[in-house]
Amino acid sequence: MAKKNLSKQKKMDTRVNFTPMVDMMMLLITFFMLCTTLAKPQAMQLTMPSNDDTKNLNEEQKQVTKASHTITLYLGSNDKVWYIAGLPNYDDPSCVKETTYGKDGIEKVLNEHTTEEGINPIAKIKMAKKELDAKKNEYNSKMTDEQYQEALKKLKKGELPNGEKVPTMTVIIRPLNTATYENMVAALDEMLISNVDKYVIDNVDKMSDDDKALIQKAGVK
Repeated sequence: MAKKNLSKQKKMDTRVNFTPMVDMMMLLITFFMLCTTLAKPQAMQLTMPSNDDTKNLNEEQKQVTKASHTITLYLGSNDKVWYIAGLPNYDDPSCVKETTYGKDGIEKVLNEHTTEEGINPIAKIKMAKKELDAKKNEYNSKMTDEQYQEALKKLKKGELPNGEKVPTMTVIIRPLNTATYENMVAALDEMLISNVDKYVIDNVDKMSDDDKALIQKAGVK
């Protein structure tokens, strides 16, 4: 009688362990969520000029903002920038002054500008924002992002935390045809740095003949 083979064939385990794949999927989800947050587009609010012709407006309509609350920037060639504080003096081209971009240029002009009330509004608002940022970033701060943005909005409107109301500046940005896109970006960055809430990008082609003659005499090009 043949001896019965008692050896048994070993069965292979065909189950697939998905645990590593779950870990990998969680890592991928976290990665894409992080990338989506970092890639969130940032929008910059622009106040564009109207297409309406302003030549027929009377002086009261043109001077809604006080002269001392206004600064006009002219962006020219070779990264040059000029400014007029207040209303232009068409009989005196020296009212058009040259400056630069950056901390010692436009930022300094805005920071040191004094209105007819004897106030440096940009400097006051920047100081108040510095204090607001410190309060937001202090340890165990309970200030939410919504509260911070609301407080910042009031600051830009000249409403300081101590109850003081300061005038707000209006900046008119006039890029000449010789200016570059980078010049425009640099000027807009200065508006953000100086917390200027009201600024207008004006079309130089619609300037009055007096304005064109003034900047030509001043060497703006």
